Amino acid sequence: MNNQFHLLLLSFLLFFGHPIHARPTSAFRSNDGSEEWGYVRVRPKAHMFWWLYRSPYRVENPSKPWPIILWLQGGPGASGVGIGNFKEVGPLDASLKPRNSTWLHKADLLFVDNPVGTGYSFVEDTNSLVKSDLEAATDLTTLLQAIFNRDQTLQKSPLYIVAESYGGKYAVTLGLSALKAIEAGRLKLTLGGVVLGDSWISPQDYTSSWGPLLKDLSRLDDIGVAKSNSIAKRIEEEIEKGEFVAATSSWSELEDVISASSNGVDFYNFLLDSGADSVSSERAMDISNGVASMRRYSRYLSSLRTTVGGDSINLYDLMNGGIRKKLKIIPDNVTWGGQSEYVFQSLQQDFMKPRINEVDELLAKGVEVTIYNGQVDLICSTKGTEAWVHKLKWEGLKGFLSTGRAPLYCGNDKDTTKGFTKSYKNLHFYWILGAGHFVPVDQPCIALDMVGATTRSPAAIAHK
Repeated sequence: MNNQFHLLLLSFLLFFGHPIHARPTSAFRSNDGSEEWGYVRVRPKAHMFWWLYRSPYRVENPSKPWPIILWLQGGPGASGVGIGNFKEVGPLDASLKPRNSTWLHKADLLFVDNPVGTGYSFVEDTNSLVKSDLEAATDLTTLLQAIFNRDQTLQKSPLYIVAESYGGKYAVTLGLSALKAIEAGRLKLTLGGVVLGDSWISPQDYTSSWGPLLKDLSRLDDIGVAKSNSIAKRIEEEIEKGEFVAATSSWSELEDVISASSNGVDFYNFLLDSGADSVSSERAMDISNGVASMRRYSRYLSSLRTTVGGDSINLYDLMNGGIRKKLKIIPDNVTWGGQSEYVFQSLQQDFMKPRINEVDELLAKGVEVTIYNGQVDLICSTKGTEAWVHKLKWEGLKGFLSTGRAPLYCGNDKDTTKGFTKSYKNLHFYWILGAGHFVPVDQPCIALDMVGATTRSPAAIAHK
């Protein structure tokens, strides 16, 4: 470790805090009150870790309350506390350097390691792992009750559930679960909206899009697209029959066929070869399964041990080293990411289940739903997202589809189109140009502007 980084890490570790003793959550708070973290026992033998950042850029506006964003990572089994925080939208990057595009410019940030078994979250036995998205939503609701019900200051801020990849399935099920708890008086918060970023809402629509999309991009030939479409059709039939574990196996087979036929296209940015993009190679597990694609999961876990930013620190070592020491409450027998592979295995029955109906329910209840998609994402392609949006039964769909789009720009640069957006009633869609699966990383400026608009943040001046 070089001297400069050693001093940076040392100064970071001096920023400790003091414990907060408030049941049913045990937590620590930094000395200046800007950070708070802890565990909530969401069920017997199931412990979920969370980390809240209060924004130093907070703007007080009586007509626009300062929002809180709950970030839900994908996977299943990817750590929001690690990846979403240090690799995407948190205040520091994996080298502990300030991130200019942190979403703290627009909101407070709440990261969780969800479901239990992910990141620092842990179970005392594998029987306590969740087996469905609905169980994960129940645990998250319990977490929110423990954090918000005891804090009247937090209750004044609307909560926006922002999800990426498989996290979108958690987001829509949590949205409905939270609404039910709010209506019953069991959860004291205001739900501001649900934001679905490149989200695995309809696996069938995504897998069906891969072959034709890659054929149009010249990554597949007629033979490759025929093989891909054949397996995609099988997946559609298995999902219709409710054979979700079989569909997961077929999905894995489809990924392998596409990889072989395309000479290794990157599923997170179809303009690249797999591994050519450092961001996607760091997260190649973000959607993975227990059969052939488990190899991608293993490669992802291994990639966390590679260097980040050219220095000797990597995310895996950081989370199990300096960050662990800062937090002070991680049990000795818990390793960050140590149980993650079991999380996916436990959720295989739900992995290929669509959650379009839950989006419909949220829209029907008047919840603000925002969808955003990176232009060059393959795994959750824009083509697939548009396909499942067309399947919505929401009464406003016709009006949404007939509404025109408006261009998006970053700051004062009106010469370069960064994307498009349109809204109708409580449904909003953002098309982000030049971005793959990880929009905040690929297009940080437009992502920050988008989240400010979506959360109605009183931070009026767009960050540049």
